Amino acid sequence: MDDLLLQARSFVGLFALAGIAWLLSPKKKFPVLLFAGAIGLQLLIAWLLYALPPFRAFLASLTGVVAVLQEVTNEGAQFVFGYLAGSEAPWESDPAGGSGFLFAFQALPMVIVLSALSALLWRWRILEVLVRGFAYAFQRLLNLSGSASLGAAANIFLGMTESPVLIRPRLPDMTRSDLFLIMTVGFSTVAGSVMALYVSQLSDVIDGAAGHIFTASLISVPAAVLLSRIMMPAEPQGEQHRLKEKVPTQIYHSSMDALTTGVSDGIRLYFNIIFMLLVFTSLVALVNVLLGLFPDVFGGPLTADRILGWLFAPIVWLAGIPWSEATTAGSIMGLKTALNEVYAYDQLALTGDALSDRSRLIMTYAVCGFANFSSVGILTGGLVAIAPSRREDILQLAPRALISGTLATLMTGAAVGALPQGLFG
Repeated sequence: MDDLLLQARSFVGLFALAGIAWLLSPKKKFPVLLFAGAIGLQLLIAWLLYALPPFRAFLASLTGVVAVLQEVTNEGAQFVFGYLAGSEAPWESDPAGGSGFLFAFQALPMVIVLSALSALLWRWRILEVLVRGFAYAFQRLLNLSGSASLGAAANIFLGMTESPVLIRPRLPDMTRSDLFLIMTVGFSTVAGSVMALYVSQLSDVIDGAAGHIFTASLISVPAAVLLSRIMMPAEPQGEQHRLKEKVPTQIYHSSMDALTTGVSDGIRLYFNIIFMLLVFTSLVALVNVLLGLFPDVFGGPLTADRILGWLFAPIVWLAGIPWSEATTAGSIMGLKTALNEVYAYDQLALTGDALSDRSRLIMTYAVCGFANFSSVGILTGGLVAIAPSRREDILQLAPRALISGTLATLMTGAAVGALPQGLFG
C-alpha cells in the first residue's frame, strides 16, 4: 500500500510540476492534449524499455559497452599518463596506502574518447539515422516543426552546444518558442560523451546505470517539449512551412575531420569538467567556512548542502521522494542546479542508507541533465556564436530555459517514480 501511495504521489507530481511551469507562463490556455501526449509518451517509453525483453537486454548491454570503452580508454590513458592512470607505479607500494584512483586521469579521459567516437558515428551516418528517426517521431507525436524536432532529437546523443549546429541555417528565422524549446531540451538532457562518466560514478549506486542514464536523457525530451510550450507557447504563423522544411545535417567533411574535431571538442569538455569541479568544490568549501561562523541551526552547523536541501526538499517531494528523505535528496538536486550534475552524482553515490533504492532511482533520473548555472553560460555562448543575430533572444530566454529544464528532469524523475519499481529490478 505504501508503494502505491508513493507511486500515486509521483503521478500527481507530474501535474504539480507542469502547474509550476504554467504559473511562470503568460497564462494562455493550458495545452491539455500536449500534456497528456508528453506524459503518456514518457511513461510508455520507460515501460517499453524495461518491460519488453529485447529492449531490456539492449539497456543491460550498455553497461558492458561502457565497461569495454573504459578498458580501452585505460589503455590509452596509461600510455599517456603512466601510473597516474593506474599502471604500475614507480615505487614498490602505494605510499598513500590506497588504490590511488585519480578521477582526472582514470575516469575523465573517456569523455575525449567518446566525443571522438560520437563524431565518427555521425560522419558514418549511424547517429544521423537514429537522430532522424527520433526527430520524425517527435515531429508527429508532439507536433513540432522540422528544425525543432531535429534539434530536440539530437540532444539525446549530442551536447547542448553541438546539436544546434545541425539546424544552424534555421536559427536566424526560428520562432522564439522553438528557440526556447531547443534551449530547454539542451538543459534537460545530457551528451553521449559524458554518459559513461556518470555510469562510472553510479556503478555502486544503481544496477544497470548505463541503461538508466540513456533512458533518462530520452524520456526527458517529451517533458522538455511540454514545459517549453507551457512557458513559451508556440507561435502559429508559418507553421506549415516549417513542418515541410528540409534541414541539412552535415557537420564534418570527412572521417578525419570528424575524428580531429571530436577530439578537440572532447579536450575542451575534459578541461571544462576538471576546472569547473575544482572551482565549484572550492567555492562550496568557502561557503561552508563562512556559514560555520553562524550558530548552529536545528541541532547542526549551517552548510551549503543543508540550505540547498531545505530549499529543494518540497520540489523533490513532488517528484515522489518521501519527506523523511527529502532534505537529503533536495541537497543533491540543489547542488546539481548550483554546481553541476557531475558533483551531484558524486554526492548521490555518498548518500549510503540516507536514501532508499526507490529514491536513488528517482534522483538518478532527476539529476540527469545539464540544467545548472554554469551551463547557462556554455549554452548561450555556443548559440550566440552560431546565430549572432539572435543574441538578444538567446540571452533573454536562457534563465527561463534553466527553470524549464530543471522542471523537466524532475518530471522525468516523477515519471519513473509513478511506475512500479519492480519494473526496474
